[in-house]
Amino acid sequence: MKLLAVRRLFRIQRVVIRYRLDDLLFALPLPWFLLAVRYVLPWRWFPRKPLTLTRGARLRLALQDLGPIFIKFGQILSTRRDLLPEDIADELMLLQDRVPPFDSQVAVKLIEEQLGKKISEVFSRFDIEPLASASVAQVHAAQLKSGEEVVVKVIRPGLKPIIGQDLAWLFILARAAEHFSADARLLHPVDVVQDYEKTIYDELDLLREAANASQLKRNFEGSQLLYVPQVYWDWCRPKVLVMERIYGIQVTDLATLADQRTDMKMLAERGVEIFFTQVFRDSFFHADMHPGNIFVSTVNPWSPQYIAIDCGIVGSLTPEDQDYLARNLFAFFKRDYRRVAQLHIDSGWVPAETKLNEFEAAIRTVCEPIFEKPLKDISFGQVLMRLFQTARRFNMEVQPQLVLLQKTLLNIEGLGRQLYPDLDLWNTAQPFLERWMRERVSPKTLLGNLQSQVEQLPHLANMTRDLLERMSQPHAKDTAAPWHKRKDDWFLRLLGSGHLAGGAVLAAGGPLNELGHWPAGIMVAVGVYLIVRR
Repeated sequence: MKLLAVRRLFRIQRVVIRYRLDDLLFALPLPWFLLAVRYVLPWRWFPRKPLTLTRGARLRLALQDLGPIFIKFGQILSTRRDLLPEDIADELMLLQDRVPPFDSQVAVKLIEEQLGKKISEVFSRFDIEPLASASVAQVHAAQLKSGEEVVVKVIRPGLKPIIGQDLAWLFILARAAEHFSADARLLHPVDVVQDYEKTIYDELDLLREAANASQLKRNFEGSQLLYVPQVYWDWCRPKVLVMERIYGIQVTDLATLADQRTDMKMLAERGVEIFFTQVFRDSFFHADMHPGNIFVSTVNPWSPQYIAIDCGIVGSLTPEDQDYLARNLFAFFKRDYRRVAQLHIDSGWVPAETKLNEFEAAIRTVCEPIFEKPLKDISFGQVLMRLFQTARRFNMEVQPQLVLLQKTLLNIEGLGRQLYPDLDLWNTAQPFLERWMRERVSPKTLLGNLQSQVEQLPHLANMTRDLLERMSQPHAKDTAAPWHKRKDDWFLRLLGSGHLAGGAVLAAGGPLNELGHWPAGIMVAVGVYLIVRR
C-alpha cells in the first residue's frame, strides 16, 4: 500500500474526530456489538468539549474537508429528502454549488496558463469573485471580446492525488468485501469502483465535458424540453471551459418557481420524459443531475423548459442493455411479472436454475404495492429493503455498467418528490416507452436497420463461405474459381441475400417481437446456405 494512501486514512480519521461524526453514528439504532465499538476508540476515553455546530453542519463540513469523492456522495444524499432529516438535507444542499472556492488569483493563473494569453486579451470583463464553486471546479462570470456573456469553469488544483488516495481505499474495501462476503460478490464492488474511477477522472478533463455538452445540445436542438448552453471551443482547454452564461431558476427554488406560476406538474412530467428520451432515444444521458446542475427557464412558465449544465459525467447504454431495459419496463408497466422474471433469467442476471414461479412471486411482492400511487405515498426505503432481500435470495447480480443509470434514477426520483409529490411516475413514463417501442418497428427504423445490414452482406457472405469450406475440407487445396466469377448461381445468391436481410430486420424488431428470434434465425440460416452452396 502506498504511503500516501496510509496518510489519507489518518486524514479521514482526524476529520471524523474533529466533527464528532462517531457521535452521529452511535446515535443510530445499531446492533449491540456495533455500539460496543465506541468503548475501544481511544479518542472517546477522554472528555471532549461540546461542539456548537448542528449535526447537519458537522456532516457537511466533514464531507467538504474530505474532498471530491465525499462531496459527490453528499450531493447524492441531498436529493433524497425523503430519506434524511430536514436539517441534514438542508445542509447537504450547500454542497451542490456552494463549496468554499479556492483562491481567485490561483484560478486566474491557471486560466492564463491554459489559454496561453492574459485574461485581458480574451475577455473584456472577468469577475474575480467566483459565481459558483463545487467539488471539482469553480465558475467565474465573464464577457468575451465579441460581446457574449459567458462563464469560465476552471478545475481545482491538486485534486488527482486526493482522488487517487480515496480510490485506493475504495479498492481495498471492495476487494475485502468480495473476499469475505458472498452477498457482496453479487454486487461486483470492484467493477463498480473501477467504473467510478474512470468516471471521476473523466470529469477532470473539461474538453470531454465540452464535447458531452455539444452532443447533448445537438440531441435536443429546438426542443421545448431541455436547453443546453453553447460551448465556445476556441477557449476550451483540458482544465478550462468557456460556455454561454444561462439565466434561470434553480430547480429546487420552489418559492421562485411558484411566484412565476410555473406549471409544476408539467415540469415534473417533462423531467421524466427528458430522462427516458436521453436513455432510450439517444443512449446518451446526463448522469450528474443533482439540483445544482439543473435550472428552469424563466420564459413560458406555463410550458417550462429545463436548462442543464455540468455535463462532465454522462452515461450511455449498449443496444443490448437498451433492449433488455425496454423489455423489462414494458413488462413491468403491464404488470407481467412472469415476463420480468423470465427476462432476468434469460439475461443471466439470476442463475439459469432459478425457479420461475418463485422468482415471479418475489417480484410481484416488491412491485405491486407501488403501482397507481403518487411518489409521496411510496416508501422507497421499504422497496429497497425488499429488493435487497430478493436479490440475496435468488443470487441476483448487480450490473456495473448500469450503476450510472441507477444513480441518475435516484436523482430523478428525489427531484420529482420535491417538485410534484403527486406525480404518478409509472403513468407518466409508460406512454413515452410505448411510443419509443412503436418507433423501433416503424418502416423508417426498419429501413435504416436494413440498409446497415445490407452494407455488411458481401463481407459476411465471403467470411461465412470461407469458414464453412475450411470446416468441410480442412486438407483440400482451394482450386475453385472465386465465387463472384461464377454466373450460374447469381439468382440463388441474391435470394439468399434477401433472406439474410429479412432475418436481420426481424431480429431488429426489438421489444415488440414477443415471438422471440427463432424466425429470424431460420431466415438467416437459409440465406447463408443459399449464398455458400456450391
